[in-house]
Amino acid sequence: MTKPETLAALDRAALSPAEARELFRDGLVTPTAGWAGGYAQANLIIVPKAQAFDVLLFAQRNPKSCPILGVLDAGETSGPLLAGGDIRTDVPRYTVYVNGEKTADPTDITDYWRDDLVTFIVGCSFTFEAALQEGGIRIAHIDQGTNVPMYRTSVRCEPAGEMSGPLVVSMRPVPASQVADAVRITSRYPAVHGAPVHVGNPAEIGIADLGRPDFGDPVDIPAGHLPVFWACGVTPQAAVMESKPTLAIGHAPGHMLITDARDSAYLVP
Repeated sequence: MTKPETLAALDRAALSPAEARELFRDGLVTPTAGWAGGYAQANLIIVPKAQAFDVLLFAQRNPKSCPILGVLDAGETSGPLLAGGDIRTDVPRYTVYVNGEKTADPTDITDYWRDDLVTFIVGCSFTFEAALQEGGIRIAHIDQGTNVPMYRTSVRCEPAGEMSGPLVVSMRPVPASQVADAVRITSRYPAVHGAPVHVGNPAEIGIADLGRPDFGDPVDIPAGHLPVFWACGVTPQAAVMESKPTLAIGHAPGHMLITDARDSAYLVP
């Protein structure tokens, strides 16, 4: 594809998933909200095969925050959700953890790759943002040109083997008069986090300051809007930080894998 001279000149929503992944493979780094309209985006958690069962069980016990869309076998770097792509290069930015500590945030994980690494592709709430917009609900982080704000909560996930940690949520401010619509719209996407887990007072789920997200960027909350919180696919990374496996790799929060699956594939009647 023809490379744009500037990111501002790029029609992000009109790109195909393969075109978007090619740009990221070539080194473009940006949050992906609003990219490749109509196609599902996904979180990543990549672990050695020895830890893969615990991750799978953790996801099964916490389906709201960890809805698995696909799994690549140990050593595999591509699959049906990214046909012709490469999981090691096709995300704008990654996060590498060693013994639970973040050690790097590269744009390419080829140098970290091992034949025993298993990739879990986890649903992302960016998938239902187009549906929210079609329902007349504006998305603050898209309007404001920032990354979505994400927060650790005081809500504990169900542990599995060596994996344990807090629920992480993403937040979008919604006009009070449209909260019911937001709940109705997103509840039809259970494979990508579904309906919100909390509306209103953030202190009730252990968030002290909306202006200081744990991941992503703060957004302005206009008068008359309520903070609405959805379970977030960064939750496995929070569990990695707490559980300290020898190696784990995730996407950098907000910098997602753009898949070849249609958003509509995850819509239930």
